[in-house]
Amino acid sequence: MVQLETIRQLARQRGLYLAGVARTSDLAAAPDLPFYNAWIEQGYHGGLAYLAGERAFMRADLERLLPGARSVICLALNYNTPPPYSTNLPDTTRAWISRYAWGDDYHEVLRQKLGRFLAALRRCLGIPFEARIAVDTSPILERALARLAGIGWVGKNTCLINQKLGSWLFLGEVLTTLELELDRPAPDRCGTCARCIEACPTGALLQPRALDSCRCISFWTIEARGPIPEAMRPGMGRHVFGCDICQDVCPWNRKAPADAPEEFRPRPGLFNPTLEQLARITEDQFREMFRHSPIRRIRYRAFMRNVCTAMGNSGGPKFVPELERLASHPDPLIREHAQWALKQLRVKD
Repeated sequence: MVQLETIRQLARQRGLYLAGVARTSDLAAAPDLPFYNAWIEQGYHGGLAYLAGERAFMRADLERLLPGARSVICLALNYNTPPPYSTNLPDTTRAWISRYAWGDDYHEVLRQKLGRFLAALRRCLGIPFEARIAVDTSPILERALARLAGIGWVGKNTCLINQKLGSWLFLGEVLTTLELELDRPAPDRCGTCARCIEACPTGALLQPRALDSCRCISFWTIEARGPIPEAMRPGMGRHVFGCDICQDVCPWNRKAPADAPEEFRPRPGLFNPTLEQLARITEDQFREMFRHSPIRRIRYRAFMRNVCTAMGNSGGPKFVPELERLASHPDPLIREHAQWALKQLRVKD
């Protein structure tokens, strides 16, 4: 049987911060799966239809992803960087982009690191085995498996939390037919703390570990492609891509090391940029500015929708000229949100 320390050593050598192993069959008996199914049944996944349906069955049966799979190697990469948290920067005239999107697209970076890790594992063992890499897009209950593998526990904000690294983690998996030494599941260390639930500006955290996607800022600024419901817009504040509040207030992140790889360091103009700067970019500039960035996948029109909403929440009349220009934009999504934003600023006048 392959020893866990061998796995961890190979992972560290490839720039991966944490590694653990879970047995694929253990997921079926874990509480995470019925909790997930109940979450889906209550409709808390909102418009994320891919989380339900046929692909959902694959989450409980990893052999449908890799026939003969016995073990899952769970790996984590830290993305915490030195600049302050959103809760320390209250300026409403500046946009907030989620910390994970300041640098390169983690799908590309992490998949590359996992590929190097798997190649090193094959060289180290010198025996044939089947394996499959998964980074976020596969139908896998990543946090549940990471918990079983001892990487961390699922916090009340639904993020995976590690005692030393906090919750600023990208997760990836290597499914394999190998029989590997297992780790122990991580204990829950949230205790009675409910700061994340209390801090959520839109009340998306209904109870510990139960997030209503239809109330979540990250859902509306990243996943949604159409108009943001008017009732949701005021609570979104200055967020134009994602939201970090429930992680910013987490006590386990107070001492989290800010030593993310260079790929995740802030690109110029992405840390707390001015709303004017973002409002003036063209579609071509957007594609160039966010090349190899997770932000590019929401496309220009949704990004500008978010910027208009943030300007409407800013309380700053200086944005009126920009919004008047965008209020006549040829795209109806941008136009409608700019018109809404103008109404908000003029009411506050």
